[in-house]
Amino acid sequence: MKFPKDFINKIICGDAINIMKKMPDNSVDLVVTSPPYNLKNSTGNGMKDGRGGKWANAALQKGYSHYDDNMPHDEYVKWQRDCLTEMMRLIPEDGAIFYNHKWRVQGGLLQDRQDIVNGFPVRQIIIWKRAGGLNFNVSYFLPTYEVIYLIAKPKFKLAPKANAYGDIWEVPQEMKNGHPAPFPVKLIDRIISSTNAKVILDPFMGSGTTAISVINFKRDYIGIDISPDYCESAKKRIKQYLSQTKLF
Repeated sequence: MKFPKDFINKIICGDAINIMKKMPDNSVDLVVTSPPYNLKNSTGNGMKDGRGGKWANAALQKGYSHYDDNMPHDEYVKWQRDCLTEMMRLIPEDGAIFYNHKWRVQGGLLQDRQDIVNGFPVRQIIIWKRAGGLNFNVSYFLPTYEVIYLIAKPKFKLAPKANAYGDIWEVPQEMKNGHPAPFPVKLIDRIISSTNAKVILDPFMGSGTTAISVINFKRDYIGIDISPDYCESAKKRIKQYLSQTKLF
């Protein structure tokens, strides 16, 4: 399906669900995204109660721009399930969603996000092994990874030879990015290069990393973010990146 030019290779500022609802069925080949984790709605951590550590001067301690990352858990789960439902509508029968999230301990029990992804066609869990930080809780070991749910429709296939990759990806966190929770470009490069997708959507575009990766492989992106600040910084980052490369 031909997609409106107003969306292709653009960052659209607005609510993710509202913008996705304006997009036609089967209009993107792939979704790659990492939503806010609802970190400030927590039973306790160094970011929330001000004990400091790696969060002492972190932007996340104040919340995202235009989003405080502090929903009641049930509301957060419903929101994310509604987001995934829209993403599923937008991909064709050979499409997929790479949905990055973080497991955490809440009230002494593992919160593995099954309440969000249950019922969606999760084909695989990829472990993103990143650098560890400080663990303020003496009741469990230091978390050093996040997960990427590969949610795939029946006809989705990887690009040739991409299936040789394992399901544990060791990629350092991005440390020189002004966004409070940025993707590393190398992580998204692994995803994009492993698919044949032409049009890639990120409904939580943030600092624009997914767009940068898509540009690396000469594909098309659609980005959405609720924050005007992040939309503007992502546009500037993309413009600067294009001026420094010879890809186009």
